[in-house]
Amino acid sequence: MAAKTVIGVIPLYDDEKESIWMLPGYMDGISEAGGIPVILPLKMNEEDFEKIDSFCDGYLFTGGHDIHPGIYGEENRGKCGVFNGERDKIEGMIFKRAYEQDKPVLGICRGLQMINALMGGTLYQDIPEELSTSTEHHMKPPYDREAHKAKVLKNSSLYSLSGNETISVNSYHHQAIKKLADGLEVMAVSEDGIIEAFEDKSRKFLWAFQWHPEFLYKTDECSRKIFKTFIEACKRK
Repeated sequence: MAAKTVIGVIPLYDDEKESIWMLPGYMDGISEAGGIPVILPLKMNEEDFEKIDSFCDGYLFTGGHDIHPGIYGEENRGKCGVFNGERDKIEGMIFKRAYEQDKPVLGICRGLQMINALMGGTLYQDIPEELSTSTEHHMKPPYDREAHKAKVLKNSSLYSLSGNETISVNSYHHQAIKKLADGLEVMAVSEDGIIEAFEDKSRKFLWAFQWHPEFLYKTDECSRKIFKTFIEACKRK
């Protein structure tokens, strides 16, 4: 039997309890796709990470805090939520190493935004403040249902995966991609034009989604396929 892949998962952080935590959907989505999820520490130096990186086959960049605008060259205009400087720093270190080694990376929500920012893109700091839209981007629970539709580009890997030009997605974010970083290609957009997914075709696997497949994978085939394709990419050496 082939060895399972190990996926380093960026933890969420509870500011009130001053503690890392995790939504089960991230972990279960990886497990059910055939991988072994491992929650990473938020405090580690490069030497510590080098050891951890030696047994991780890929990385999942999860949702969570807003990203500090300084990362994409802007000032905080007062509409951002809470930041987590430690997480911003750790994610920068992890992504740099993963990109250099061409290790598979899957980004979800904040993960999509962070990857775009680290690669030179920018973000809308607050959708209601900067965009006029009637599309629901910050839905209320439960999250395992449709918030809006997304148009899938036919030349994208997501279209090859789903076979559909339009898919239903959930949505829970108030920030979004403004300028897409060079080298990234759009896979899907929402009804109001906001980028919902991208890929980097120069990498073994670098996909990111603004929506939350970790809430949908139990009932949505496309979400299951996203996790499965990620795990399969992590197996390829």
